[in-house]
Amino acid sequence: MVHRNERNPWWKSQRIQKYSHGTWIRQKTMSFENDKYSADKDPYEWCLRQSKKLKAIDPHMNIQMRNNKLLTQLPGELEHALNFRCNQNCTLDDIANTL
Repeated sequence: MVHRNERNPWWKSQRIQKYSHGTWIRQKTMSFENDKYSADKDPYEWCLRQSKKLKAIDPHMNIQMRNNKLLTQLPGELEHALNFRCNQNCTLDDIANTL
């Protein structure tokens, strides 16, 4: 039986139990690290995709840590510029708008 209600805590715990093993987490981490930002990508889609990968790797990651990890995926000058324009608690929209 397939259940589509993703807000149901039981189904969420079942997915976590099935997929949160070392190999799966390593694959998600490698996928995150290999998906660098470039000017030809849509900033909103890229930020959302990377944020979902980070949430899959560590569901309890705080906003500051997420933002720092996203900034490391940007080219050097862009990372430096965003670091000064966005504060540590900014939203994904703020980062995407600045990109």
